[in-house]
Amino acid sequence: MVYDKFFMGIKIQLDKKPKNPVIIEGFPGFGLVGTIATEFLLDHLKTEQIGKIILDDVPAMVAIHAGKVVEPLGIFHNKKYNLVFLHAITPSQNYEWKISDALNSIAKTLKAKEIISLEGVGSSQDSSGEESKAFYFTNDEKRKKSFEKMGVPPLTEGIIIGVTGAILLRIDKVPVSCIFADTHSKLPDSKAAAKIIGVLDKYLGLDVDYEPLLVQAQKFEEKLKTILKKTQETQEISEQKKLNYVG
Repeated sequence: MVYDKFFMGIKIQLDKKPKNPVIIEGFPGFGLVGTIATEFLLDHLKTEQIGKIILDDVPAMVAIHAGKVVEPLGIFHNKKYNLVFLHAITPSQNYEWKISDALNSIAKTLKAKEIISLEGVGSSQDSSGEESKAFYFTNDEKRKKSFEKMGVPPLTEGIIIGVTGAILLRIDKVPVSCIFADTHSKLPDSKAAAKIIGVLDKYLGLDVDYEPLLVQAQKFEEKLKTILKKTQETQEISEQKKLNYVG
């Protein structure tokens, strides 16, 4: 263990400390887009798990998939492109500020060049047959020009909630960029995730083919639905046990 820090009910563990990476995070949200996108990238880029974030007051639970433990908040590294992924399968409600503080600490420790948030945004229109559209937001002028050259429109009006919203308010001294895709269908939405990966691929020059995501959409979706459903059930059981104990 090269980095082990505990503060405010958060424990950050890192087995390695890659220098100057780009950090990419994806959390369950609209269409599970952020989680699906990071899951796909972990499967299609050569990565290794280098750490995890532990929230002290979250119920003690773990997901098992394909005979392996799936960390609720796992940290992974891709050496070729020097990317660090924060991959989340656990809902972040009530923990947004703690997670953003943990990410801020990791970014400073690794001297990250940029933090990129992958997020789905709910569409107010009933247009399930339409292709998802991608948007960007960034607090850095240089990166803004990169998105403009790619022809990606900016998100000029909207409300960003959850971990991404907390990151935009709390992260300091590290450029933050967000790639959004609107989602029209019921959870989860692999097509919106594929749209985000297409933008990220051009932005970072990853040479990742996102077509397999569309082909394997059902596989990804069923996997994540099962894990998230079990997570929610475990949380409900834990809360019920607390109520029974108090009563």
